[in-house]
Order: sequence, then structure tokens, then C-alpha cells
Amino acid sequence: MCATSCVTRVGYPPGMRILIAHGASGKAASMQGHADGFAVRGFEASAIDLPLRKAERAVPVYRERVEAQDEAPTALVISGQSYGGRVASLLAAEAEPACAALICFSYPLHRPGHPDWDQRSAHWPDIDVPVLMLSGESDPFARIDLLRRAMDERLPAARLITYPKVGHSLKAVLDDALDQAAAFVRELRTEVNRD
Repeated sequence: MCATSCVTRVGYPPGMRILIAHGASGKAASMQGHADGFAVRGFEASAIDLPLRKAERAVPVYRERVEAQDEAPTALVISGQSYGGRVASLLAAEAEPACAALICFSYPLHRPGHPDWDQRSAHWPDIDVPVLMLSGESDPFARIDLLRRAMDERLPAARLITYPKVGHSLKAVLDDALDQAAAFVRELRTEVNRD
């Protein structure tokens, strides 16, 4: 069982490390499948706990987890499922990003039935690192038309991967979502190693 984080380590080549935060109904242990999936794909990953409160108030806790890592920000990818992705995105939008990239699984763009996406994407133009978003096309927290519009307007360089007939949980397509995320991180690692 995990107290504040679950770490999966094997023998990794130098490169990117991934932190992943849980959704509003989870804990670090609920993201262990993601961390293990990244490990199988060749990346060291840690699932971390966040306090369950307003996302903006959880950012300092995520920042502490980032600062506790041995890796430089240029070798760290922050990510999260739903609430954890929103917290990670707020951290990535800070003046000095604490990461090399951001991955959001099922970003909660709006409350179900309340398609006002402005508040939860207002910080996106301040994100100055590569971003990958993975979302179900039937997600009640992110109507796909609104997610595409928000990304076009506020995060145009980001990459979006969608899954038809999938809701807020990506468990049914987790293998593919992790393949997509791992490919994204491999591209980053190649770019960092080239520089």
C-alpha cells in the first residue's frame, strides 16, 4: 500500500521520469496501474497523492512532490487523471515550469451538464511545455467539441488523442493510452538528449 507515493523502478536508461496524480475519488494506489504500465514501457514512474480540495490549493503539494525528485525539471513529466491532471496543468502554467512536459488523462474541462469551459482552461495559454491530452469522446466532464475548441483557442500546440464511446475513465483503453503517452515521452527524451 502507498502512503504518499508509489514508485515503480526497474533498470531504466537515463531520460524522463513521470509523476502521475490521481483523480478526485482516488489515491496514489489507484494510479499504480498507470505507473506499472509506464514501467513496462521503459519509464520510471511514481503515482503521487494530492489533497482532495480545490485544484488551485493542491498545486503547492504537487510542486513539493516535484521538488523532492532527484531529476531536473527538464527530465520530469508531470501528469494526472482528471483532477490530478488539472492540478498538474496549473503547475505547468507557472512562470518557471517544474517539468519538461504535461500529460492529462481525462482532463475535467467542465462539470457534467455545465459546459462552461472557460474557468478550467483559463491558465492554458501560460503552459509553455509540450502537452498531451487523452480523452474519451463520451466524457461528461469534457464534451469533445468543447475540449477541441478550448485546445484550439488556448493550447493550439498540444496533442489530443480521443477514444470513441469512452467516458471519463480510460480503463477500457488504458493500454493504448499508455502507448500513446510513452511515445510522446520518447519523443521528448530524444529531443532533450539531442540538445
